[in-house]
Amino acid sequence: MSKPSVAGSDRGDTPRLAGKAMSDMNPHIEPWEQLDQLIDAEDRAALEAFYLNYSAGEMARNISRLEDDDQTRLLEMLGPDVAADLVEELSHTQAADILEDMPAEEAAAIIDEMPSDEQADLLVEMDDDDARAILEQMDPEEAQDAARLAAYDPETAGGLMISEYLSYAHDMFVEDVLADLRANQEKYVEYDVQYLYVTSRETGELIGIVRIRDLVLSPGKVPITSIRLDELASVRDDTKLDELEDFFDRYDFYAAPVVNASGHLVGAVRRAFIEEALGDRAEEALMRVGGIITGEELRMMPLLERAVKRLAFLAPMLVLALLAISVIALYEGTIEQVPALAIFLPLVAGLCGGSGNQAMAVSMRELSLGLVQPADYMRVCVKELGVGVLLGLVLGVGAFLIALGMRGNPYLGLVVGLAVPITMIVSVIVGGTAPLLLKKIHIDPAMASGSIVTLIADMCGFFTVLALAQYMIAHL
Repeated sequence: MSKPSVAGSDRGDTPRLAGKAMSDMNPHIEPWEQLDQLIDAEDRAALEAFYLNYSAGEMARNISRLEDDDQTRLLEMLGPDVAADLVEELSHTQAADILEDMPAEEAAAIIDEMPSDEQADLLVEMDDDDARAILEQMDPEEAQDAARLAAYDPETAGGLMISEYLSYAHDMFVEDVLADLRANQEKYVEYDVQYLYVTSRETGELIGIVRIRDLVLSPGKVPITSIRLDELASVRDDTKLDELEDFFDRYDFYAAPVVNASGHLVGAVRRAFIEEALGDRAEEALMRVGGIITGEELRMMPLLERAVKRLAFLAPMLVLALLAISVIALYEGTIEQVPALAIFLPLVAGLCGGSGNQAMAVSMRELSLGLVQPADYMRVCVKELGVGVLLGLVLGVGAFLIALGMRGNPYLGLVVGLAVPITMIVSVIVGGTAPLLLKKIHIDPAMASGSIVTLIADMCGFFTVLALAQYMIAHL
């Protein structure tokens, strides 16, 4: 799960002009070709200038066009400090693939320069053997911290938190804390500190939150416990992402302290981390709706890996599609006698499939908001039944008029007009309940609901049209 970094570059998506001008580069070749030339020339100063001249998105695109060897050479030539900033701006999948191709010692040197949350996210993306080898080469304290964070569920406070925070014992005074801040200015500047956390010297338990502005504006002899916020608002390390979203909706905090089951302070999680995690979840859900069952695929991944991931979704769809076309095969003789039916089969299936996907989208939204649970499938059936009847009658009349106008046969119009409401009722009920039932059996609704609804709508639509046509064959 990606999150904004603590100590990373501040470039965002806005290019910064580099100290070294890029005017000597050929303007008629693509940026990644320029980057490739600089790597071949082993010109570190020019590489740093190139990196600073492009936004994060542009730089990720440029790097993705390089050969694997050149990607690792780029990071090696930039050095750990600059390479760490660059890696933070890449997707975790892309960054992990590049670091895995590097010697463990060199990859560890880069990861050592990154914030704790980014370290953990990268290690989670790597193969276990590669992650273990890199951890062995990292600074022991950094490695222990990264391994601890990587052990958490990525969609919990523990998986989203950082370990770069400041805490002080409850019996310290303002002047003591200010002295420590000044003495460690170079180290703390990367922490982006907005709050200090007050803990018990004896137990390590969190007992208060102090804003930096209150600290700076308070007399030096004042105990820090006397300037802490009135309310101690914290989250447990196992708090889920949806609950974290609710927490930051209630509290106007830049960051929140994270405690374990014993109340001991273990990290801090920022509001921005939650917002980005929610965005990542939405992107992954969209990918699953499109049939990428892992929720993540980039074209820089190996061909066989990408093909296998897609086949894992498409192979079951082939079986379901076979059921749909078997209906047509069953009534092949009817279609031979009335070829016009082939014109209207897609009309019925398309209309009803679309309505089923609308019902599915509503259920997905209500599931995400906690408004429905898998046990509510009967209530959803009843609610969708009313919508299906109303839509089916309106669109059925429309389909009747279309068929009548195109072929002039009222019986053909009746076949199509009756098939629409019947199929639509089935489609909206399936669309509304499929996400709930998949959720109940612990399958991601975003991954399979759409295909299931579409195929069932097709199968039901084909069967209804052809069965009605077979019944009225004498009039068609």
